[in-house]
Amino acid sequence: MEWWCRGLGWSGGVPGLRWRGGRVSALAYGQGLAFQAVGVRRCPGARGNPCPLEAVVSGRATGGRCAECARLDRAHSVAADTLLDDPRPYRVYLAWFGPGMTKVGITAEARGEARLLEQGAVAFSWLGRGPLMAARRTEEVLRQALGVPDRIAYERKRAVRHVLPPVEERAREVQELHRRAREVGGWTETLEPLDFVARDHAEAFHLDGLQPLGGTVTELVDGGVVTGRLLAAAGPDLHLLDPGGRCVVLDTRLMGGWALRGVGEAGAFSVPVAAVAGAEPESAQGELF
Repeated sequence: MEWWCRGLGWSGGVPGLRWRGGRVSALAYGQGLAFQAVGVRRCPGARGNPCPLEAVVSGRATGGRCAECARLDRAHSVAADTLLDDPRPYRVYLAWFGPGMTKVGITAEARGEARLLEQGAVAFSWLGRGPLMAARRTEEVLRQALGVPDRIAYERKRAVRHVLPPVEERAREVQELHRRAREVGGWTETLEPLDFVARDHAEAFHLDGLQPLGGTVTELVDGGVVTGRLLAAAGPDLHLLDPGGRCVVLDTRLMGGWALRGVGEAGAFSVPVAAVAGAEPESAQGELF
């Protein structure tokens, strides 16, 4: 039987693989994963609509959609700044991904912490709440005033997850950013300010004691096998201990558009992996599966 994956989602702080048709497979740290890609990668469509061309797309593209479906997916999107009339309340957040890596962002209040989990934010605090356009303006004002980016590359996020400072240091960096944000004038006239409360996702991501990164999967290929024990998950990334003892990251956005089938967990790991400079595989302790 073949399945079509729609990437990694977070529900109630628990990661799960989402499949075409609405099924979700909740993931547990320590479990074995093993699957094989079949055929060619085709555009999965957008917003519940199949791709009318069933276009073949690059195996290395994290978006995984053809140009037309990518445009449709970004239409009426908060992230793309094309949704302007949403009446729901929004929240501005301050997110921390690693030392010196912070950003300001917004999310619909009804989504709770889901957006932060999806981005792989290790620590964060809410800053304010109010209408969408006021939140969007505040985000832009604070980005310019505080000198923080609107995006942080996943490559940078992955590189620091196994060497995180203590939780207290993470919280202090977010608290300092919160203090500076409150000193920026004007935005509190349109948004309700929220007090600093440190929140941390290291436990939800299972990052404590994560071994050094050995490599990242660059793409899936026809017949290629991914197999390993799940060590951690953050944002769209799965950190797997492969049969050779490496900690390998699979960005689940690379899975979209592939037909996948289950294989035996003892199979060889046979998809392309970009090694991390200087990384040495650690010997596995006990049985992998």
